[in-house]
Amino acid sequence: MVHSPTVGGLQFNVDMLWELAMFWPLKPCLIAGALLVLQSAWAWIDGLRFLRLIRRRQSAPRVDDAPFATVVIPCKGLDAGFEAKVDGYLDQAYPSYQVVFVVATAEDSAYRRLEARLSKANASGSASSCQNALVVAGLAEGRGEKVNNLLHGVKAANPAAKVLVFADIDATPSRVWLRSLVAPLADPQVTVSTGFRWYLPGEGLVSRLRAAWDTSIATMMGEHDHNFAWGGSMAIRTADFHSLGIAERYWSSTVSDDYAVTRAVSDAKGKIAFVPACLLASQEESSLREFLRWSTRQIIITRVYAVHLWRLGLAAYTFYCAVFVMGIITLASPGIGTIPRLFVAATLLVILLLGAAKGYLRSIVTRELFGTTAGNHDSCYWQLSPLVPWIMLGNFVVAGFKRRIEWRGTEYELVSRDEVRVIRRGSG
Repeated sequence: MVHSPTVGGLQFNVDMLWELAMFWPLKPCLIAGALLVLQSAWAWIDGLRFLRLIRRRQSAPRVDDAPFATVVIPCKGLDAGFEAKVDGYLDQAYPSYQVVFVVATAEDSAYRRLEARLSKANASGSASSCQNALVVAGLAEGRGEKVNNLLHGVKAANPAAKVLVFADIDATPSRVWLRSLVAPLADPQVTVSTGFRWYLPGEGLVSRLRAAWDTSIATMMGEHDHNFAWGGSMAIRTADFHSLGIAERYWSSTVSDDYAVTRAVSDAKGKIAFVPACLLASQEESSLREFLRWSTRQIIITRVYAVHLWRLGLAAYTFYCAVFVMGIITLASPGIGTIPRLFVAATLLVILLLGAAKGYLRSIVTRELFGTTAGNHDSCYWQLSPLVPWIMLGNFVVAGFKRRIEWRGTEYELVSRDEVRVIRRGSG
C-alpha cells in the first residue's frame, strides 16, 4: 500500500499526481491553458488601469487654453437623432470655433436637413460663439468619400483656426467635448489628441453584442506610446497638419482617415494623447448580418492599413479559441481521468471568469461616464464577453482573404494602403 506523503500539514495524493504526469497528451493543453490564464489575468489588470485612468482624468483640473478651432464633420445620409447630434456640435462650451459640415453631393439626404438647421441657427443667433459652413465636396475616384469630404472641409476652414478637429456625425458629444479634446495640444510634445467611440447597449441582443465587441478595442487606449487616432474625435494643430503633409501624403489615396493620421504621427516620431472625456457615446440597432459586416469591415481596414496589428490580433484570438477547442476535446475524451478533467475544466472556467471580470469593469466605466444614458443593459459587457473572441476570430480570418468593404452604400476595393478603387456608389 502506498501512503500519501504529508508536507507542511498538506497531504498529497501520489496516485492523483501520477495520473496527471502519465497522461502526456494533456500536457500541451495544460501549458497552453496556463499561458492563457496569465494573458487573461493581465488583460483584467489592464482593465483596472483603464478604469483608474477614467476616474483620475474626470477629477483633473480643466485647462483653459482654447485657441480658435475648426471642426470638420463629414456627413452622409440621416442617422437616428441627426438633429440632436448636429445641435450638440453647434452648442459646445467653447469661446469661439467653427463647424464645417461636408457632404459629397447636394442630393444627399443630409444636405437639405443641414441647410435648414444652419439657416435657423444663423437667423436666431443661438450659436453666437460658433461659426458654421456647409460644403459640397463632390466625388473622388482615388480615395474614400469620407476622406474626400474631410479634405474639402479643411479647405473651408477659417484661416484663423489654430486647431483642426475631426468628428463623426453619428456620435453624441458632451458640451465640454471640444474643450477637452483641444486641451492636450497645449503640450508641445502632443501631436494629436483623440477620443474613441463607446457603444452603449440598446434593446436588441445584436446592439448589446456590438457594445461588448467594440469596447474591447476602446480599452486598449491609455497613457502610453501606442495609442492610435480615431477619426470620430481627433484634433491636431493646423500647423502640424500642414507640416506633416497629411492632406498631400497621407489622405490623397486612402479610405482610412485615422490610420493615415496615426501613420503620419508615427513617421514624425510624434505623440498621440488619449482623452477619456472624449469617449463619445454611440448606439445602434441592427441585424446580426449588418453587425458582422460592420465588424469585419473594421478588421479589413486594420489588415490593409496596420497589418502588424492584424497579425497580432489574429495570433491572439487563434490562440484563445484553440485553447478552448483543445480543452473541450479533452473533456469529451473518454480516456481522461477525473483529476485531469477537473484541471482542464477549472482552467477554462478561470479564463471565462477573468474575461467576464474585465467586461464588468467596462460596465462600471459605462455607468460612470454616461450614467442613465446607458440604460439598464450594461451587464451585456460581461455577460456577452465569452462570445467576443469567437466573433473577433471570424473577423480576423475573413479579413485575411477580403479587400472589399462597403461604407454607407459605397463599395471600395482596398488594393493597398496607398491605393483605393471605387467599385460601386450608393446614394445618401
